[in-house]
Amino acid sequence: MGELLGSPTALLLLLAVLAAVVVVVLFQLRRARRNTFATPLERATFATLHTVALAAPALREGLSSNSASFALPYLRTLLDTCALAMTDARGATLAWDGDADQHEPDVRSLAEQVVSTGRQQVASHTSISCDHPNCEVRGIVVVPLETDGSIVGTLAALTTSTAGPVLLRATAEVARYVSSQLELAELDESRARLARAEVRALRAQISPHFVYNALTTIASFIRTDPVRARELLIEFADFTRYSFRTAGEYTTLSDELTNIERYIALEKARFGNRLNIKLQIAPEVLQVVLPFLALQPLVENAVRHGLSGKPNGGTITITAENTGAECVIIVEDDGVGMDPARLTEDLDDAHLSGAHVGLGNVDDRMRSAFGDDFGLVVDTNVGAGMKITLRVPKFRAGIRV
Repeated sequence: MGELLGSPTALLLLLAVLAAVVVVVLFQLRRARRNTFATPLERATFATLHTVALAAPALREGLSSNSASFALPYLRTLLDTCALAMTDARGATLAWDGDADQHEPDVRSLAEQVVSTGRQQVASHTSISCDHPNCEVRGIVVVPLETDGSIVGTLAALTTSTAGPVLLRATAEVARYVSSQLELAELDESRARLARAEVRALRAQISPHFVYNALTTIASFIRTDPVRARELLIEFADFTRYSFRTAGEYTTLSDELTNIERYIALEKARFGNRLNIKLQIAPEVLQVVLPFLALQPLVENAVRHGLSGKPNGGTITITAENTGAECVIIVEDDGVGMDPARLTEDLDDAHLSGAHVGLGNVDDRMRSAFGDDFGLVVDTNVGAGMKITLRVPKFRAGIRV
């Protein structure tokens, strides 16, 4: 036996067994460490955050039967009640999750009181009448859902135990969370309405002078060059169809450039060789999404304020570069330029005077869509032309065509 242990083969065998034991022990320790996510408090915190995150997307769409139906199961998990319901501002039930829907009339009655008084309402076991066999409801708590100081609905919790202070506080906190999401939904809708209003204002500003000039130019070709007049009329129809579309507040760079080419074709018919355009577009940024009618006002500004006042006209250069996470777009002209201080004043008073209103409109919508860091950057001086730069993120949550 001693000879066997003293042999090299036996020693190697013993070391191999010990190594296998060490590997098994380390594996068991590592698996145990993985299975122990955290302390009970940390696990509860994670579960709560995960649950509210699941409910948030539906609530961000506003208060409706669909959003309430989607969110209630997650919210009921937080409160651990036998049933949870949401009503609108009139007390009508939007959705119900759980059992005991025979108490819906009680919930509606309490919801109407909440809406009229602005205070939470509680029904104890003694005040709840029920003929339903085996009904376990012992309390109902109804709290208001508020946005901007107005009650827009209620949240009702039905419990199998007495509605005590803990449930009252918990239901109120969940209602506060729901209200905050509904306020964000209203903010999103308000921003969208503002963006649509700004686009309508921009269309109203663009259309009068451009429509008049385009139609006058087309009319001048009807007798002398009817084929050219027909081509220009088609360009004009396509331009106005795109400009007055109602498909949304965002578009692709490709579609914007196509519309700019129509605009330039119509303006070149009026200015002739005094107006030239150069495009330097990186193919990989053609599908970048940006606010609708973000570029056309910049080109129109270059024509109206930069080149129309220059005797020999000039050139507009549009560049779109791929810079990693962003697309950098530059609209530059070699026109008359202007005093930077005056441009600032014009932009501040654009809503009053109409001067450079397109630039201010685009700047507002870029900041609204992507943040204050993405406003227009304008470089100009008297006799030095104008260069307008805008950066567009290639991806931003909620920004899509």
